[in-house]
Amino acid sequence: MKNSYSLGEIVSNIISLIYTKLFFPGARLIRRPVYIRGKKFLQYGKGLTTGYNCRLEMFDNGNGIKKKLIIGLNCKMGDNVHIAASERVVIGDNCLMASKIYISDTSHGDYSDMSVDSSPDIAPDDRPLYSKPVCIGNNVWIGENVCILLGVTIGDGCIIGANSVVNKDIPKDCIAVGSPAKVIKRFNRELNKWEKI
Repeated sequence: MKNSYSLGEIVSNIISLIYTKLFFPGARLIRRPVYIRGKKFLQYGKGLTTGYNCRLEMFDNGNGIKKKLIIGLNCKMGDNVHIAASERVVIGDNCLMASKIYISDTSHGDYSDMSVDSSPDIAPDDRPLYSKPVCIGNNVWIGENVCILLGVTIGDGCIIGANSVVNKDIPKDCIAVGSPAKVIKRFNRELNKWEKI
């Protein structure tokens, strides 16, 4: 499929390409505007491409981790992708992300029990931050409007369907959809085909 860009888009891409070459060596294209907080905690592989209005946030919470957001080789993000990393978010090689995706290893409060610091009587912004690493494998395709929450591991070769909320691990070679996301197909390597679960 060949893209046809308008003259305005061509000019914008040329400006973004110059910006990329100056400030993001090895990346393919970082489209502007892009919002990056805590760039020293970012590590990315060759060939990174972002859409417009991507927001990458890495927080210095004093835990001593030098790289909090690690993006593999040849990853492509659509527009309005928001990634927040307090502890660690790792994205493997050759991942494709649609637009309006949210990935975070952090939550305001811990809702797994009746802890006092997560009480509804406390303003959400005053609740302590909890974090658990997020790991996304190689060759993962993440659809439009997906939300990936703290502590989740997504295996190699997975597809996450549009509008899904991933709040638990997804094994490799699976298609998961829904809110919360559930596996609906798995790739059978012996038969070389996707099978319903």
